[in-house]
Amino acid sequence: MENNQQEVAIKVENLTKIYKLYDRNRDRLKEALHIGRKVNAHDHYALNDVNFTVNTGETVGIIGTNGSGKSTILKIITGVLNPTMGNVTINGRVSALLELGAGFNMEFTGIENIYLNGTMIGFSEAEIDAKLQDILDFADIGDFVNQKVKTYSSGMFVRLAFAVAINIDPEILIVDEALSVGDVFFQNKCYRKFEEFKKQGKTILFVSHDLSSISKYCDRVVLLEKGRKIGEGEPKEIIDMYKKVLVGQLDKVSDTKKSQTLSSGAKWKDSMNLNPNHDEYGSGLAEFEDYCAYDNEGNITNTIIKGESFTIKLKIRFFERIQDPIFAVSFKNMQGTEITGTNTMFEKMTIETPEPGDVYIATFTQDMSLQGGEYLVSLGCVGYKDGNFTVYHRVYDIFNLTVISSKNTTGFYDMNTLITVRKEGKDGSEE
Repeated sequence: MENNQQEVAIKVENLTKIYKLYDRNRDRLKEALHIGRKVNAHDHYALNDVNFTVNTGETVGIIGTNGSGKSTILKIITGVLNPTMGNVTINGRVSALLELGAGFNMEFTGIENIYLNGTMIGFSEAEIDAKLQDILDFADIGDFVNQKVKTYSSGMFVRLAFAVAINIDPEILIVDEALSVGDVFFQNKCYRKFEEFKKQGKTILFVSHDLSSISKYCDRVVLLEKGRKIGEGEPKEIIDMYKKVLVGQLDKVSDTKKSQTLSSGAKWKDSMNLNPNHDEYGSGLAEFEDYCAYDNEGNITNTIIKGESFTIKLKIRFFERIQDPIFAVSFKNMQGTEITGTNTMFEKMTIETPEPGDVYIATFTQDMSLQGGEYLVSLGCVGYKDGNFTVYHRVYDIFNLTVISSKNTTGFYDMNTLITVRKEGKDGSEE
């Protein structure tokens, strides 16, 4: 039994955190001073009876929507907050990448803050001396390390803070959205260090909205929703659950039931995360009545796994007889650059002439080869009326697609390259 305990790095038992919410600010003061009658207040459960363990050498991810309790649980584990009920047991020395630089003194130099932070974590001056050069090399801020931190740019500040936390050589690393700091080259350095920690068998607890990183690095994932743990298991299984949470589909019994629900009057787009600030225009002779994306398992979703097939589904109603309409779908990145797209004309598909009142359903099915990240989807129905090019209905940036990837290459998309490497023999032959 004692050996099993040694294999557990973090044990969270019945963890609950309750905040009291008041209808008015003055009610808080009244209750604190015991003035007058009982004030109006109610309990908010930031965490509600959460249990899980992290074994030594494991990388465990925590995911969930905003307000699900992810940051709260990390703050309790690291001692920043006290739980209302429950216990946390830690076996090992912890370094936390939460609010980077939160313990820095702005009047101290970078060097002084390195020793201050190292001491706060529990290291001796001699131990910090031994790590100092690694920290300086990783931060790479030059002579600024001898200047007061208040003179630093925000980039230099987070580089130094990250360098201190990551190079102190903890037994347990706790990370909260901290790997995407600084420029792209520093981010690459951060991820390399993270991978180095994994190879060394360090224990990592990792909270992130970046589902690609969760999928790539984590051995196991915990899913939180409204303060409760609703799932735990393999990354793909829990990410699939999370995708359903995002579109309110977690409680659906099956795809068949979902189809029945949709056919009874609900629209596909009701299950999508839509852009309230989208742009649209057109002649009004046709209209997109409904649209959605769904994954290879038939789940309506804004989240697609790179390498898997997915479908964009459109429903178009026509208000006039239109010859050879063209249906189109295109993808932009978050900077507004059009990445890819296609339409029924490019695909050499001719649509028969719709009559007034006709409704057509078009499905665009393809493999997802875009890099992990966020993309915006636009829809179009165009054609030629009386010899003139006419836009019947265009909807720009109507919904986003989050692509989850465990392997990104450079550029916008993955060429799915097969690489072979062989050692040449002494006689010049391939071994």
